[in-house]
Amino acid sequence: MTDRWAELVSAALVGTDRRPYDGDLLGDAAVEVVRLRAGQVAPGAAAGRPTVAPAPAEEREAVGRAAAARLARILGGEHPRVLPEWLAAAAATGRRVPPQVLPELLDKGARDRSIRPQLGVLAGRRGRWLAALNPSWSYLLEEPTGEIWELGSQGDRRAYLADLRGKDPEAARRLLEEAWEKETPDDRARLLPLLDEGLSMADEPFLESALDDRRREVRQAAADLLTRLPESRLAGRMADRAARCLRVEGATIVVEPPAACDRSMERDGIRARPPRGTGERAWWLQQVVSRAPLRMWSTALLRTKIPDWAREVRSGWVRAAVLQRDPVWARALFACDPLADLLAVLPPVDQDEVAADFVRRHGVDGQMIMVLGGAATPWRQGLAQAVLSKIRQVAVTQPWNLSELSAMAGERIDPSLHFLAEGVEGVPGLLRFRADMMKELR
Repeated sequence: MTDRWAELVSAALVGTDRRPYDGDLLGDAAVEVVRLRAGQVAPGAAAGRPTVAPAPAEEREAVGRAAAARLARILGGEHPRVLPEWLAAAAATGRRVPPQVLPELLDKGARDRSIRPQLGVLAGRRGRWLAALNPSWSYLLEEPTGEIWELGSQGDRRAYLADLRGKDPEAARRLLEEAWEKETPDDRARLLPLLDEGLSMADEPFLESALDDRRREVRQAAADLLTRLPESRLAGRMADRAARCLRVEGATIVVEPPAACDRSMERDGIRARPPRGTGERAWWLQQVVSRAPLRMWSTALLRTKIPDWAREVRSGWVRAAVLQRDPVWARALFACDPLADLLAVLPPVDQDEVAADFVRRHGVDGQMIMVLGGAATPWRQGLAQAVLSKIRQVAVTQPWNLSELSAMAGERIDPSLHFLAEGVEGVPGLLRFRADMMKELR
C-alpha cells in the first residue's frame, strides 16, 4: 500500500470533517485504484533489463487492405456468423491477419475450437508470441505453423502427417509406426485418426496392434478405422458377434443382445459402461451392430418388423452407416429417419439432391435446420432453389418462422448464385457480402 493510498483511505474512513482533504477525494481514489492495478513494476524492469523479448518479425504477408477492413467489419458485428468462412478462406491463401485484430481473434479461439486450425496459420509469428505470454491463448502453440515433422509443434506434426498421407499413404503410416513408441499417449490419440485418409488393408496390421494401446482414445480410434475395413480381423469378429445377436425368422428379425461385455469385446472398441439412462445390454447391442460390416445385411431389412430392441438395432445401423461411410445404407436410413449425420455420408451432389427433396416435402422446423446443417457447403443450385422457394412460400403464411432458415441460406448458398435470391428479404445482401469477401481474399 502506498503512502498516497493510505492517505486517501484514512480520509475516507474518518471523514473529511475530522481529516480535511484538499481535492476531490472520490476522484483521486478512483485514479489511484487504476494506478495501483495497472502500474505494477515488471520483474527486472528496476534493473533496466527488458522483461519480454520483442515479437519476432513476420515472414508472411498480411491480407490485403480490403480483406482486413472486411474482417474488422465482421468482428464489429456485421454478419458475424461468416467469420469461420472468412478465416478458412484467408488461411487457404497462406497469409496472416493484421496484428491489431489478434487479441480479439485469440479470445474467440479460446471459446471456439473449430477456428483454431485457421488461427494457427493466420496469427503469424506475433500471434504465437502473444500466445506464449497469455495462458488463455496458449492453445495456439499447438496449432500448425508450417514447420516439419521433427521440429514442429503438435499441430505442425499433425498437418505434416495429414499432408503426407494424402500424397503417399504408405510412407505416412511407416513414419507414424517408426515414431509410435516415442509418442505420448495424447499425441498417439491425435495422430492415429489421420490414417483415415487413404485407408486400406495395408494399414490393418498396425491398427490391429493399436487395439492393445493403454490409452482408451487410441483404442477407439483404431477400432473406428478397422470398422471401415470389412476384410479386417476386427470386422470379422464383429460380424460373428452380430450374427449371434440378430437372425431373420420369416417376416421378423429376432434380437438377442449380448449377455456380457468381455475383454475381447472391449479390445474391439465396445465400451462396457453405458451412458446414464441406457441399459447395459441395449448399449452393447447397439455398439456390436454399429461395428459389424453392413454388407452382411440388406437394406430391405429396414422394412422388416423387429418386435424387440428395434430402437437399438436401427441406431446401430445409423452409426454403422456413418462409421463405414456407406452411401447406400445412409440414403436408405435417411428415408426412414432424416439425420444430418446420414446426409453428410453422401457425396456432395447426392447430398444436394436428397436435402432439396427433403426441404420440398418438409415444413420449416428444427429438424429441417439440423438436416441442412449436414449438407456440404456451399449449397449448389438445386438445394439453393429448394430452400429459397420454401422461404418464399412460408413468408406468406409463417413469416415469424423464417429467421434461422433465411440466415442459413445467406451463409451457405454459393454466393455466385445471389441472383436466385432476389426478392428474398435479407438473403441477397449477405450473399453479395460473401461474394465480395471471397473476391478480396483472392
